[in-house]
This record gives sequence, structure tokens and C-alpha cells, in this order.
Amino acid sequence: MKLNTLGIAHTFLEQHITPGSFCIDATAGRGRDTAFLCRLVGEQGKVLAFDIQQEAVEATRTRLKEEELDAIGEVVLDSHIHMDQYAQPGTVDAVVFNFGYLPGGDHRIFTRPETSIPAVEQGLSLLREGGVLCACVYHGGDTGYEERDALMDYFATIDSKVYTVLVCDFRNRPGDPPIAVLIWKRT
Repeated sequence: MKLNTLGIAHTFLEQHITPGSFCIDATAGRGRDTAFLCRLVGEQGKVLAFDIQQEAVEATRTRLKEEELDAIGEVVLDSHIHMDQYAQPGTVDAVVFNFGYLPGGDHRIFTRPETSIPAVEQGLSLLREGGVLCACVYHGGDTGYEERDALMDYFATIDSKVYTVLVCDFRNRPGDPPIAVLIWKRT
């Protein structure tokens, strides 16, 4: 396991996603996580990926096609706030978020707490029992700290009788290292 946020997130997902799973990449970006999820779920599985930027949707579709994963992954030009229009409650094995801006994209376009928190709430409601949600929170720089602070406050309020929430941050790393948030829905 790489000792960084993405390494933690991917190790967590590898431990919980099996062939045939149904996953959602709520923030497709450049398609790296979408492709990663497609490889985990295999040919019998399904991955839905969302992004509001056409550039991200095209990049993700191209990646899936190049990696021959386009029969597994479907990329939708829509906000993660509308995930519940594409999946039923209790049917999703894993939901993945990367909060921040599109790598290499316009830094003026980034996720915001007024849509991110409701999207996480939807993601949690879509999870089946035993399902997981993984959020990598990129913060600082152009995006500031408003979303990070709002998300961290929200994560602390999630019902502990239904979900377990683990926040993994790097206290001794310089700058603003991203934060991995790992959530399990209890069985």
C-alpha cells in the first residue's frame, strides 16, 4: 500500500469490492478511479461515473475505452447530486468521491459543500448493508478550506448506529495533504 491518501483509499476499496459489484464514482475527473473500480468489479459488475464537466466525461470515456473497460463503466454528464436518479437505495456496493477540482482543469470549478454534503447523504442511502463510501478531500490552495470544514463537521454527525466513519489525515506532512474518509454501512 502506498502511504498516501489515494493508497489508503484504494486499499480500502480493494478489501470491500468484489467481482460483480455495483459501484459509483461520484466525481469521475480524469477517470482513474472509474477505471480502478471497473477492474475491481470485473465483467459481471457495473460502474456509474458522474461529472459536471464535459472535459472530465470525455477524459473518463477515453480512458475506459483505451483500457477496454467501457463495457463495464458508464460515464454520465450530470452532478453527483443526482445519483439517486440512476440507482435505487440499498443497491450500491461502493461510492467514491474526490472532492476538489479536476486535475489539470479550470481551478475556478470545484466541488462545494452545498452539493457535496447532499451527494454524500445520497451515496450513503444508496449503499447496501455492508457497502462502503470512500471520500478523498482535497483542500487548500485555490479551493480553500470551506468544503473541508463543512464535510468534516458533517461526517461527525453521521448516525453511528448505521455507519462507521474513519477519517485518515496526515498530521506531519507539509502543506495541505488530502484527507481520506472511509465509511462502512453496518450489516
